[in-house]
Amino acid sequence: MASEEIEALAGALAKLPGLGPRSARRAVLHLMKKRQTALEPLLSALQRVSEKLSTCSICGNVDTSDPCAICRDPRRDEKSLCVVEEVADLWALDRSRLFPGRYHVLGGRLSALEGVRPEDLAIDSLIHRVNFGGIEEVVLAMNATLEGQTTAHYLAERLEKFPIRLTQLAHGLPVGGELDYLDEGTLAQALRARRPIA
Repeated sequence: MASEEIEALAGALAKLPGLGPRSARRAVLHLMKKRQTALEPLLSALQRVSEKLSTCSICGNVDTSDPCAICRDPRRDEKSLCVVEEVADLWALDRSRLFPGRYHVLGGRLSALEGVRPEDLAIDSLIHRVNFGGIEEVVLAMNATLEGQTTAHYLAERLEKFPIRLTQLAHGLPVGGELDYLDEGTLAQALRARRPIA
């Protein structure tokens, strides 16, 4: 049996997505074996991120600065805005390096079953950004789930009064799929084939 501290570490790791109790124990054993090259750098990196972690006041991205690196990047197209449900979706799309614009994270999706209402999401700040001007296209990059499409439809209704081109990712994304789990080729095709919302 491991000590209480080691079991606590394994328990904390097991709470991470994709790691169960057995995987967490293997990770702990690896960290203990490679203390100098794995454990100490990990502790240092976690400490630095913990001290600097913040949510971007403009887009809702998670970064170590506010505004985030994407919002500060002068090479980004300020006329294009991609709306996503979660930070993981932003990171997945940005990894493809195919969208040159900026992002807006809603912080979830509308869901009657889970009690998530429009006021629970960053929809008002999205409307404010579009109302401020300078945005010519808003891409609704919602997950291909019932809740994601409901959220996209609601946003389309709220944004239809603005003189913008409103598009969404092309269909062909797997139904029930989430952006964070898709490969870059699928994301690239979906971004290239985006179309206006009728």
